[in-house]
Amino acid sequence: MDQAKRLKLASVAFSAFWIVGMIWWSGEYHPANIIILSVCGAAAGYFWYRAMHWSFGWMRLQRHDGIDTGAK
Repeated sequence: MDQAKRLKLASVAFSAFWIVGMIWWSGEYHPANIIILSVCGAAAGYFWYRAMHWSFGWMRLQRHDGIDTGAK
């Protein structure tokens, strides 16, 4: 599996854990609250992906064209 796929899967996992954690922490299980937290969790996952993509590129662990240059 290449780095780009691992980063995308990690962002999906981050988003899912964030949504579940925020729903559990708030204690409110109303549909509106779940929808709002899901939208915010999707945005958090997207921004986490963009931040990690930028930081890995800045540290030269991943090239911008998606070619894996890290250690295997």
